[in-house]
Amino acid sequence: MKDLLGKAMLDFYHGKDTEKLITETNISDADELPLPYLFRSYSEMPLIEQKALELCKGHVLDVGCGAGSHSLYLQKKNHDVTAIDISEGACEVARLRGVQNVIKTSILALKEPKFDTILILMNGTGIFGTLSETATYLKHLRSLLKPNGQILIDSSDLQYMYDTSKEGGIWVPQDRYYGELEFTLSYKGETSESFPWLYLDERIFETAAIASGFIFEVIVQGENFDYLTKLSAPA
Repeated sequence: MKDLLGKAMLDFYHGKDTEKLITETNISDADELPLPYLFRSYSEMPLIEQKALELCKGHVLDVGCGAGSHSLYLQKKNHDVTAIDISEGACEVARLRGVQNVIKTSILALKEPKFDTILILMNGTGIFGTLSETATYLKHLRSLLKPNGQILIDSSDLQYMYDTSKEGGIWVPQDRYYGELEFTLSYKGETSESFPWLYLDERIFETAAIASGFIFEVIVQGENFDYLTKLSAPA
């Protein structure tokens, strides 16, 4: 897959001419993802991210680290942080910004070590791809946790993006879960292949988490149907 996100972040970091980084899904029109937002400081982060960072403990795995903003904050708080991303460009930017331990890998390919906290933000459930793959990812994530470890992960309920019936229900697709989206990225005249990205409503997420042996707890609700949850793995 073309690393357009990594290319855009590298351009921005090095002060090169940048163009708009555009995201588009199968249920929404093209929208700009502002590059400065990927380099935000703690004070610029939404409440959900701030709360998640405050709850981190011990050795932290930052999944999908991007430009490294979360990892940099945690390092300043003296956490031992391992940052991973599948984007080579993102990994390079994170290293250049000072993240000390960055690995280019997918979460499913990571087998060790074990962590006290696994942090997955910016709609963390997106990495699951589809509802059917959720159990696979949750099982693997649990295998990476130390006893009494935790996963801090956010998601959103996308029902607000669908039409509502007179009775208050929503018109959802019949061939898939309504939180399953297909994304594409466009940058400087190039467009990525489409990739799946999953948004989970709280009820579905709780059911899946409990089935995988987790204790599920919603920590904070955001302003746009988003929420932060903590998945605890009892010893």
